[in-house]
Amino acid sequence: MPVEQPPWWTRAVVYQVYPRSFMDSDGDGIGDLGGVLLHLDHLADLGVDVLWLSPVYPSPQADNGYDISDYQDIDPLFGSLEQLDELIAALHARGMKLVMDLVVNHTSDQHPWFLESRSSTDNPKRDWYWWRPPREGMAPGDPGAEPTNWQSFFSGPTWELDEASGEYYLHLFDRRQPDLNWENPEVRQAVHAMMRWWLDRGVDGFRMDVINMISKDVGPGGHLHDGPPLAGSALGDGSASYLCGPRIHEFVQEMHREVFAGRDGALLTVGEMPGVTVEQARLFTDPARAEVDMVFQFEHVGLDHGTSKWDIHPLRMRDLKASFGRWQAGLADVGWNSLYWDNHDQPRAVSRFGDDSPRYRRDSATCLATLLHLHRGTPYVYQGEELGMANYPFTSLEEFADVESLNHHVHAVSAGHDPAEVLTALRCMSRDNARTPVQWDASPNAGFTTGTPWLAVHPDHVEWNAEAQRDDEHSVLAHYRRLIALRHTDDVVPLGDFTMLLPDHDEVYAFTRCLDGVELLVVCNLSRTPYRLAELLPEAPAAELLLGNLPDDDPAELRPWEARVLRLP
Repeated sequence: MPVEQPPWWTRAVVYQVYPRSFMDSDGDGIGDLGGVLLHLDHLADLGVDVLWLSPVYPSPQADNGYDISDYQDIDPLFGSLEQLDELIAALHARGMKLVMDLVVNHTSDQHPWFLESRSSTDNPKRDWYWWRPPREGMAPGDPGAEPTNWQSFFSGPTWELDEASGEYYLHLFDRRQPDLNWENPEVRQAVHAMMRWWLDRGVDGFRMDVINMISKDVGPGGHLHDGPPLAGSALGDGSASYLCGPRIHEFVQEMHREVFAGRDGALLTVGEMPGVTVEQARLFTDPARAEVDMVFQFEHVGLDHGTSKWDIHPLRMRDLKASFGRWQAGLADVGWNSLYWDNHDQPRAVSRFGDDSPRYRRDSATCLATLLHLHRGTPYVYQGEELGMANYPFTSLEEFADVESLNHHVHAVSAGHDPAEVLTALRCMSRDNARTPVQWDASPNAGFTTGTPWLAVHPDHVEWNAEAQRDDEHSVLAHYRRLIALRHTDDVVPLGDFTMLLPDHDEVYAFTRCLDGVELLVVCNLSRTPYRLAELLPEAPAAELLLGNLPDDDPAELRPWEARVLRLP
């Protein structure tokens, strides 16, 4: 009986393109599909298998395209459907796949569905969104009259009053992003039809934005519940009512059945799931349950948060080990991990988890990459990460563009917080850090555009850019190439068992990967302190060096930000 091969995506590496900031082909200062087409050889040279494209659909751009007004077209800002077809063909010709962003928890308030829904209380699409009257005994617009006390992800309440009808609509994110009502089967059928349309066009799968929020906990008579009050706020935490709600598995299984079943196994489905636990992720990614291939979880990117992402605490590496180790163990026998340091919503990894000082930036960027890519799971590379791109040196509020950051500043300052402290938090955690244009060369605007970039280019692009690294075997880019090649050629990397070592060490991160008698030892020094390797791991100095991020001077010493992948005898 033939042995069943593991799915193709266990060996794959995914590269995320945030098109607005990747490459501008027409000089308007905003990246576009033409720009993606111009740099496909960069991705092919890197060795990645999948391009995940952040939203390029028509949108008023209230949240940079995550507010979609038409699911079945391309925004002229980014190009045309014909260019997307060209991109699909060009990727397939290079042996790569295209994964589209799927944003179906909410739409734009300019989507025809919502415009109909809003037009009257008896419109057939009224129930496609969450409409509710004010609280009993209160008038529309009264303070606290919102149907629940939930706080939105972008600050402020999750309910927006529609003056014409006197009712409120729900938006977990910006007020211009009303939530779809997945309790309505017509909504689900419309979404499934749209997804099939894209797959028929040649798209190879979807990254599903906040997909674990589509099921809301609805009580008798359609009642939604208040959440526990948030400290220092009149609003509450409603997450218990919408994170992995009561029908979430039913909805995701139905989506799989209606959209993916019967198509060949060449597709990829990944669900972005804030707040998801290891136990829930096992259910979502168990192949026998036919839901999604993998999830994005957020535990490790919350370890430096206090009461919110803006309340920043120093990251303890022991906590990172405990988190990664828990996920590796939890999905070892059932399900699958997705591995990432950063994306369009997170600060740059080398600034957050590494050391972006001139002395250690290259070494820490390659050390972090080695650590992540040698775990069990599918690694995701965010554009510019392979170049060691860092957080932007923001000096004033005027330099920020992100709606989440600007909203937070307004609410925090009006609540009495020190503006200088608020700005410090924005500088560290704003999503704009990830959205500065990709640094292609040392020319003005980093080769990103001939016009004025929509967001300022990092001033360090004269030194840190793709052109400078392309032929440099010591560069961050060259190290990423080697890491990706190792995953493709050595089965122990994608498929081996994972065992954490030195769980209580504050600075050295070590683990083994084992498969069919082959054992790799991975050792990463996440600090500026050198260590004697034999004192930590006696077997290490005699092992064969398979891949390292520093020149191999002294096998006995683990230097600052050094990473080694060793094959044990």
